[in-house]
Amino acid sequence: QNVIEWIIDFTNSIIKSTMPGRDGQKFGLLIFTLFSFIFVSNQLGLMLQITVNNVTYVKSPTANVMTTMTLAFMVLLLAHFLGVKKFGFKGYFKNTYLSPIPFLLPISVLEEFTNFLTLALRLYGNIYSGEVLLKLIYKFSKVYGIASFVPAVPLEIIWQG
Repeated sequence: QNVIEWIIDFTNSIIKSTMPGRDGQKFGLLIFTLFSFIFVSNQLGLMLQITVNNVTYVKSPTANVMTTMTLAFMVLLLAHFLGVKKFGFKGYFKNTYLSPIPFLLPISVLEEFTNFLTLALRLYGNIYSGEVLLKLIYKFSKVYGIASFVPAVPLEIIWQG
């Protein structure tokens, strides 16, 4: 219970610092859920990896690009939906894509797409590369027997930390 309360306080403080007032209070459960899901998903690959015949069956869900793209797409859709709800479609489109100059509409659309890709691929790349490095350290530990196992253990602990 204390851990859950700490996580709730942590996510609520993030919301209060970025969206003060009543607007931010609506997103408490969403941010808590996203934080918890991403945190647990990232830790799975550190604690548990099941590999049989060079095929990994259990790893971090966030080491799969489709998971991170789905999360990013969900947040993007929610942001657009709430923007349209608050300003109306015309006001939201004008404020988001046509300002400061309507000439920049193609660049604004490209920016939305790149924001989506950046959100998804940054999380995916970090977790995937971390798992690849852990696999390499594990393989290194088996190469020269005890001579490679001894330095591999602290490397593994440091990287997981």
